[in-house]
Amino acid sequence: MDEELICWCAMATRAACVRMTARHLKTLQDSVGQACCLPARFAWDRRVAAHVQIVNLLADVTADHPVPAMVLTEAVGTLYDLMVAVGPAADGMIKSSRRRLLALICAGDAEGAAAEMEHHLRSLCFMARVSGTADLGGIAV
Repeated sequence: MDEELICWCAMATRAACVRMTARHLKTLQDSVGQACCLPARFAWDRRVAAHVQIVNLLADVTADHPVPAMVLTEAVGTLYDLMVAVGPAADGMIKSSRRRLLALICAGDAEGAAAEMEHHLRSLCFMARVSGTADLGGIAV
């Protein structure tokens, strides 16, 4: 995940937060709850898929604005690969970030939500570099 994609994801998250409806928010809350409650016995790739679904939901919110939706949709595969590469050691960090992101979106804090997304992506990239998995699957960090 490169610098440009991280910045675009933060901007797209900001746009999604601004456009969030009650229906979108309920769907997002349910998705975060489900993703954060999957037990450790589930395969890591399945838990990652649940966490990445949240980004898909943010893309759905911005579907009427093609750039944010496209950026988030394009980022899903890269984010999935990055989370799988980093591995289950990132599980707690990912869950905490998802909960913070949800709280910021619920509060209508678009700037905070964008900053949380950016921080989360940078943290995952850092973990990939430290663990030596940054080269897996063509992930550029």
